[in-house]
Amino acid sequence: MTERVEGIGGYFVRSADPTALTAWYREALGVDGDPAWPQAAGPTVVAGFDQDTDYFGSADQQVMLNFRVRDLDAMLAQLRAAGTRVLPGVQDLPGIGRFGWVLDPEGRRIELWQAEEPGAG
Repeated sequence: MTERVEGIGGYFVRSADPTALTAWYREALGVDGDPAWPQAAGPTVVAGFDQDTDYFGSADQQVMLNFRVRDLDAMLAQLRAAGTRVLPGVQDLPGIGRFGWVLDPEGRRIELWQAEEPGAG
């Protein structure tokens, strides 16, 4: 049997203020890494993009984190109300779901994904 990874074990980024950035992820998104964040079961996508893509926002950003959310509209409204920079527009992809984007406090683009429920569409 070939061994395979079982899931994502962590997300680590360089930061000008690691304490403040970690607090933002915890408070704004509910990602609490102390001691570990129990995630809801669901799909995870790993995909390459063309090196000149603008999908990640800044050309300096080499990777983009995508979080699954239950209700995209409610999450974006909550983040706006908390002062998070929410990027304009939402993308609907039939058979996949809905996508929206925010910037973390250091300007990294994060994608939020409300997966389409099986049988929907």
